[in-house]
Amino acid sequence: MRIAYISYVKQERYTQGLTVDEESEVLEFLKGKELDIHSEIWNDAQVDWQQYDVAVLKSPWDYHEHIDMFYAWLDTMERLGVRLLNPVPLVRWNSDKHYLKDIADAGLRVIPSLFIEKGTVLSAATGLFDELASDKLVIKPCISAGAKNTLVVSRNGFGTEVEKLNALLAAESYIVQPFQEEIKDGEWSFLFFNGKYSHGLLKTPGAGDFRVQHYLGGSIAYPEVDPKHIAQASNYVQQFAAGSLYARVDGILKNGAFHLMELELIEPYLFLDSDRERFEKYYEALRELVG
Repeated sequence: MRIAYISYVKQERYTQGLTVDEESEVLEFLKGKELDIHSEIWNDAQVDWQQYDVAVLKSPWDYHEHIDMFYAWLDTMERLGVRLLNPVPLVRWNSDKHYLKDIADAGLRVIPSLFIEKGTVLSAATGLFDELASDKLVIKPCISAGAKNTLVVSRNGFGTEVEKLNALLAAESYIVQPFQEEIKDGEWSFLFFNGKYSHGLLKTPGAGDFRVQHYLGGSIAYPEVDPKHIAQASNYVQQFAAGSLYARVDGILKNGAFHLMELELIEPYLFLDSDRERFEKYYEALRELVG
């Protein structure tokens, strides 16, 4: 079985702040398991995808910058019969933050969300603050990653931001959520491989910021995880990510319960941190899925 290990054309902004090259470490570990696995860039036109049986979607971190090309590539993988992990239907669904509505409609806890579709023109007297019962909102693209074009706007200051937001809406749709003060205490990430819990961590924003990404000054810790929060995070995976090699469940704790911010199924950093036990769990999940 020949396996493609999917990467991207490297950009420093995606790896800034990382001390471990997780992508390379996982690849070398899998090669050490005597797998016939080869690194490929997802949008490299020279790749002959027909030579592969399976493709592991590890680090296509720039997919959202070339979304039409990415969707076309997914179509190609389906047409050629290359099995993608994670599965193509899940990847398509997860690529657009409208998926959060599906999860909320299923009765699972999700940060309240509204969607402003492309081409909408907002006025300074928007009702978004009242609809979400908040004086501060987070607004970000429905197809994005890494806090791209993410805005935090207050009720009093919205009038000065509305022109900028309308310019952004001319190009794409946006999701709007109430700002969660709990983010200052950190965002939890729970990692699952083939539906089985592997490890958890807490990402905390840098001073004066709300964004937790490592390349934006966020920090990472591995405190003891409450089993009830693992069980709560597992519900999202069991209901919406069955058959996935990996899933990262990101969210915050509100009133003692886990609330989802993102279900990451395409390009999440897995925080394996050179830990052989975590590598083994990842490999076992791959082995279980492909034999």
